[in-house]
Amino acid sequence: MGLPVGYAMLMRLHVVLEDHIAEELTRKVPPRGRSAFIGAAVKLALQEETRWENLKAALGALRSKHAWNEDAAAWTRAQRRGDQRRFG
Repeated sequence: MGLPVGYAMLMRLHVVLEDHIAEELTRKVPPRGRSAFIGAAVKLALQEETRWENLKAALGALRSKHAWNEDAAAWTRAQRRGDQRRFG
C-alpha cells in the first residue's frame, strides 16, 4: 500500500560539503531552512542532469540533410501554403 495522497516520504542523508560551501550555506540560509534549500538544489541538479541525458540520447536522431538546408525561405513558404488552416 502506498502513501496517502499529498504525503512524501523523507529520507535522512549524511552529506559532506567543502568548508567554503558549508560556510556560504551557513551565511545565506537560516538553520531551519537548510534541508529545504539543499533539497531544492539537488532537485535542480537532477533535472539538469536528466535534460543532458535526454539531449545526448537524441543526438543523431534528426537527419543531417533537410529540405530547408538548400533554401530555407522556399521551404518556409511551402510549409505555410500547405497549411489548410492558413488564409490570406
